[in-house]
This record gives sequence, C-alpha cells and structure tokens, in this order.
Amino acid sequence: MIKENQRLINQLNVLSDGAIILLMMPLAFWLRFFVMPGGRISVSFGGYMLLALGMAVLCLFTYAAFGMYQSFRRVTILKELARLWVASLMDMALGLSALFLFRGIDFSRWVMAIFLVLSVGALSAKRVIGRGIMRQMRAKGYNQKYVVLLGNGPIAKNYISVIDRQRYLGYHVAGYVALTPMEGEDVPEHLGTYDRLEEILDRYRPDEVVSAIEMEDYKYTPTLIAACEKTGTKMSIIPFYSDYITANPQFDDIGGIPLLNIRRIPLDNWGNAFAKRLADILCSGLLLVLTSPVLLACAIGVKLSSPGPIIFRQERVGRNKKKFYMYKFRSMRVNDSQDTGWSSDRDNRKTEFGAFIRKFSLDELPQLFNVFKGDMSLVGPRPELPFHVDRFKEEVPLYMVKHQVRPGITGWAQVNGLRGDTSIKERIEHDLYYIEHWDVLLDIKILLMTVFGGKFINSEQLK
Repeated sequence: MIKENQRLINQLNVLSDGAIILLMMPLAFWLRFFVMPGGRISVSFGGYMLLALGMAVLCLFTYAAFGMYQSFRRVTILKELARLWVASLMDMALGLSALFLFRGIDFSRWVMAIFLVLSVGALSAKRVIGRGIMRQMRAKGYNQKYVVLLGNGPIAKNYISVIDRQRYLGYHVAGYVALTPMEGEDVPEHLGTYDRLEEILDRYRPDEVVSAIEMEDYKYTPTLIAACEKTGTKMSIIPFYSDYITANPQFDDIGGIPLLNIRRIPLDNWGNAFAKRLADILCSGLLLVLTSPVLLACAIGVKLSSPGPIIFRQERVGRNKKKFYMYKFRSMRVNDSQDTGWSSDRDNRKTEFGAFIRKFSLDELPQLFNVFKGDMSLVGPRPELPFHVDRFKEEVPLYMVKHQVRPGITGWAQVNGLRGDTSIKERIEHDLYYIEHWDVLLDIKILLMTVFGGKFINSEQLK
C-alpha cells in the first residue's frame, strides 16, 4: 500500500509543481507591468505564458533529475529545499541563456526575476506545508511504512524506541525476527526465527526489512540477505558498530573492495572548506568594520573598570589539536584560575562592566580577529582550554573528533543552551551532530538562532 501511496504523492507533487510554475508567470507579469512603475510591455502576455510553459517542462525534468520526486521521509526539510533552490537557479540560468541565444531580448528581466522569486517561494512553501500535513497524518497512523525488524538486542530496541518517539516519520514495526523472544513490555510481535525469514516475508509482505542484529548473530547475515533478495524485499542494515560511525558514512572503492570511511565529514571536501573559509573572511572583516565603534567603547569601558589589560588572551585548542590564543574583552579581575576554571553567571571575579558586556556577549567580539586570522570560524564547536582537553579526551567518547574542524564563536551546542559549565557529554553530542551534518544552511540557521535566540527557529520543524 505504501508504494501505491508514494506513487500517488509523487504524481500529485509533479502536477502541483507544474501548476505553480505556470501560475507564477501571470502574477509576475501583473506585478511588473501593473504594480511597479515604469514598465513597458514589449512581449505579449501569450509570449510570457509560452515561456512559462517551457520553464515548467524544464523545471520538472530538472527536479526529477535532482531526486525531488522521491520519498523525503528520512531527509530534513532544509536539504530538500536546498535541492529545490539549486535546481531552480540552474533552470533560470538555462532559461536566460536560451533567450539570449534565440534573441528573446525583449522579455523583461524584471518579470524573470520576480517569476523566479515567486515560483521558488511558492514551491518551498508547498513543501513545508506538505511536510507538516504528512507528519500529522503519519502521527495519526496514516501513510505508514511497515517494517520487519531483525534482532532482539540493544540495537533493535533502540530502533523501536526512536521510531516510537518520532511517529511523524511514519514507520511501524509489524514484528521482529530473532532466535529468542525480546524481553520487556510493549514490544512488537515475535514473528519467528532467522531460518523462517523467507516464509515470514511472503506472508507479511513488509515495505522494508531493517537488520539490527548484534555482533554474535552477524553470521546469519548472508542467509538473511538471500531471503530478502529472493522475496524482492528492500533491506537496510544497522551495523553493530553504528555507535562509532557518522550519521552519513561514505564508501570508497579499492579494486572492487568497498571501504567504509567511518569519520569522513562534509568539511573534508575542499570545496566546502573553501566556501566556509571564504565566508568567514568576508563576514568577519565586514563585522569588524561595522562594530568598530562598539569595539572602541568596550575597550574604553574595560580599561576604566579595573586594572589590567583590555584584551584577555587565553590559550585554547583548535583545529588539528593546534593551540592558539583566543581573544576576548577582559570581563574579570586578573586572577590565578583563568587557565583552568570555567566562569559562571554569578562569578564574583566579574567586574560590573564585565557583567554588562557578558550579558550581551560583547566580550566575544574580539574573536572576530581570530576568525579573520583563521584560528576560528564564525560557527563551530567552542574551543576548550588545554587543561580540559587533556582531561575530557580520556573521559568522554569521541571528544577529540571536534578538533577536526575549526572552533567557532557560536555553535550548535551553544544555541541549544549548552554554554559554560554544562554537561560536556551533551555538548559533544551536539558538536558531533554539527560536524557530521554541516552545510551552509545549518551555519545560517545557527547564526540566526544566536542573534534572535534559540526559539527563533524550531529545530523539529526543520527536520
């Protein structure tokens, strides 16, 4: 049933996209020539509608090529919209190139620009609204994808727990297959043992099989895969070492041998790294110029508030475990524990002016120099003192992974309330999420949440 539903949804998606693209052209035409001043119609309305028809056909083919008409059940809305925007910009570039080649110079560039903004905006809104409707339907038990689960250990139980908490994903465990029944309450039905999997799949005809078997049962994997292949059932595998790999692992190929890279991250790609570094240089340089009056006022205030230097330099550990000096406006009286201790909101070492600039995070502004130099980034895991790094690398699993990227002035952990003397384990979990899921849109989201507050954007709505 899920396959038929998905086909229907895909067909409706294609038809509605085409209709939206066609409808946005007359709206763009009206806005340019009947609302905006100074417009002169050089091409008839019919000519614009023929252009819209051509653009609609081009866009639908491009969106299909970009995978826009497949299930996005496991993909965040940000990634779906990113594909849409990239494809739409490419289509507009192709459309304008075609007009130039065929000498369609009389078409209004303003109409084309308005058409692009309106169509992309409407298509984006449709997907956001559609995602919300589908989530509500799935939470109520509609449009479910039925799964047969393999295994009865901690990995299988964790899978059941996750899809039960996130019912909007629309997965339902019809039952599980394992050598022995699963312990605990509210567990799915035990359908049988591994040697009966083929018979079970023929009887229940699930949409998918998810293998969550433990290491001791891994010897059954060839038999389980063969049963799925024979019955034509899609199979996904949660490896028993899943705790040690990223959310988006990548495979290499060496002489036909698949090689799993468990710690490849998006910023390992030089193009991504270059784009992020370029954005850091441009944005930090601009911000240093714009905030120069504030920097000067803070410097004077710090100097007058208490004896000591204006800038507080503190050694931190950055990318590739290299040490650097991080700059801040001094907000405390000079003390002996500045290289080992965390500060708190009620720290009696703070000066009155220091408390003021810390309340509004103005003490962090000199870190823009760190960003411009390349020691830090605008967004990334917060850098720690060498004292804490030496301590936590022994106590917290995967702690050192954060040093594979540049540290940031703000980060995913910070906008989620994990600042200062908070749970280091939770902070690392958020840092790892950022490192593994990095993209430009996530950086923009974190910056917006930093400026406007963590409640400015609902994280759950963007998944």
